[in-house]
Amino acid sequence: MSIIIRDLCKRFDGKTVLDHFSWEVNGPVVLMGPSGCGKTTLLRILMGLETPDSGTVSGVGHMAAVFQEDRLCPQLTAGSNLVLAGHGLTLRQAETELRALGFAESDLALPAGKLSGGQKRRAALLRALLCQDADTLFMDEPFTGMDAELVAQAASATVRLTGNRPAVLVTHDETAARLLGWPVRNFLES
Repeated sequence: MSIIIRDLCKRFDGKTVLDHFSWEVNGPVVLMGPSGCGKTTLLRILMGLETPDSGTVSGVGHMAAVFQEDRLCPQLTAGSNLVLAGHGLTLRQAETELRALGFAESDLALPAGKLSGGQKRRAALLRALLCQDADTLFMDEPFTGMDAELVAQAASATVRLTGNRPAVLVTHDETAARLLGWPVRNFLES
């Protein structure tokens, strides 16, 4: 399955953000570029949250996403947040993956609203990666708020859990991009 983007155009208040942008995504890729160049707008169009002025997108299928905001249910535990969106994921599976990314037993018992920023970020990342019926993944700065060791662990989990699914991961972190080992597309390339 491929995501096919053809001739996308998008303007906001007279400013062109996407100008006849075309791209084919056949597996996991990293998308890099300076702040404000349109990476998040592209992800929002791919997810159907924004409408392009012109152009087409096909092949997205069922998707899961990591937004720049964590968007967890604050009253639920991290594991329960993962199960809620997991479409068949068990609490045991969710908690096993959370432990692998540094969650202690005491952390697993806390409501998400009481977790640190880095813990919330890891839970949000795993929520998307572990969604059982997602055949496409979109991740917008998923490693924000993680120290170098956690980024390495999270990148390893991201590669393992993404597999060969089409995935677009936006990051400014060149180290994280190298750790993933996925092809890198500079957003400003034609």
